[in-house]
Amino acid sequence: MIALAVAAIIITIDQVTKTLAVDHLSSGPVHVIGPLSLELAFNSGVAFSLGTGDTLPIILVAIGLIVVVFWFLRGAPSNTIASGLGLVLGGAIGNLADRLFRGRHGAVVDFIHVGFWPTFNVADTSIVCGCVVLVIGLARSEFSHPGASR
Repeated sequence: MIALAVAAIIITIDQVTKTLAVDHLSSGPVHVIGPLSLELAFNSGVAFSLGTGDTLPIILVAIGLIVVVFWFLRGAPSNTIASGLGLVLGGAIGNLADRLFRGRHGAVVDFIHVGFWPTFNVADTSIVCGCVVLVIGLARSEFSHPGASR
C-alpha cells in the first residue's frame, strides 16, 4: 500500500506540474534562482533525449518496466524498498501518461532546467530518487540480516 500511495502522489504532482508548465511557460522560460529556470520542452526520447522519435519501443519498454515494478512490489521486504518502488512506478506512469495522452507524438513534457543539465520533470526526478532509495534499502536489508551473503 505504501508503494501505491507514493506512486499516486508522484503521478498527481507530475501531471499537475506538467499541465501548469504547458499553460504558463509557452511564452518563454522563467528564471527562478541561480542556474535554475523553468523552460518548456518536449522530449520524445528517454534520458538525455536518447532514442528521440522511437516512440513505440519506448512505450513498450515503459509498460514492461511498470509490470516488473508491480511484480517486485508483491515481495517488497521493507517500507524503504516499497517507497523506492513507488517512486519509480509513479515516475514511469507519469511519463507514460504523457506519451499516450498528451498528444505530442509520444513526447513527455519537461520544464525544469538547470543550465548544465538537460531539461527534466518531476517524473524523471522521481525515477532517479526511487533508484537511490532502492539501492539504500537493498543495502540496509542485506546488512540487517545476519549471515547474509556478501
